[in-house]
Amino acid sequence: MRVKVLLFGQLKDIVGRQEESLDLDSGAQLSTVMDHYSGLYPKFQGLTKSIACSINQEYAQGSALLKEGDEVGLLPPVSGGKSKAAELQSAHCAIVREAIDIQAIRKNLEHPEDGSALFFDGIVRNNTRGRRTLFLDYEAYESMALNEMEKLAQAALEQFKVRDVCLVHRLGRLEIGETSVLIGVASAHRVAAFEACRWLIDTLKKTVPIWKKEYFEDGAVWADGEPFPEEIRVSK
Repeated sequence: MRVKVLLFGQLKDIVGRQEESLDLDSGAQLSTVMDHYSGLYPKFQGLTKSIACSINQEYAQGSALLKEGDEVGLLPPVSGGKSKAAELQSAHCAIVREAIDIQAIRKNLEHPEDGSALFFDGIVRNNTRGRRTLFLDYEAYESMALNEMEKLAQAALEQFKVRDVCLVHRLGRLEIGETSVLIGVASAHRVAAFEACRWLIDTLKKTVPIWKKEYFEDGAVWADGEPFPEEIRVSK
């Protein structure tokens, strides 16, 4: 059988391609794909304990069975290269390539019944651990990233009982001072808004497949991502 494999971030650099087809025996497990790349690329092998995988845009464990035509994503720890996406939207979320319009989002989110409208504005800073940053480039597994963001939005509405939330992430090249991610929470009470906003950005950084490449005067590197939660890391 044949499956499509998508590689992101530093995994794409190691293999030299973002997408390829892989022929496997019928009934092969997801771990077979990991073993294939580990055997071919020593650098890949060193990352296997931190990688997460997906099948058809849903996180999956190494024991999951593959079938003909499945789309397998190999995902390094998340954190943002270039993307083909123009803009993707769901009920509460968006992935964009243009500057995030903070004022328009604020106007749409706020309602007269809200006692609190809280926003987290993630801004590109000019250094990383004392090293001067020139610009950043964000890449995503776009459709899966949007799905995961919407899951977070729905979970926050249920868990924190806030009235509304929005999550917007930008892809592509971002200059110093530009907004990479914006999270808004509207609520009758400030405590719930603070708690929901903090939970949303912290969880997004760990579970949403977006990667960041940092460009410096002397080179470029993929940013060290937040570790995936144990439950979505690949295990055989």
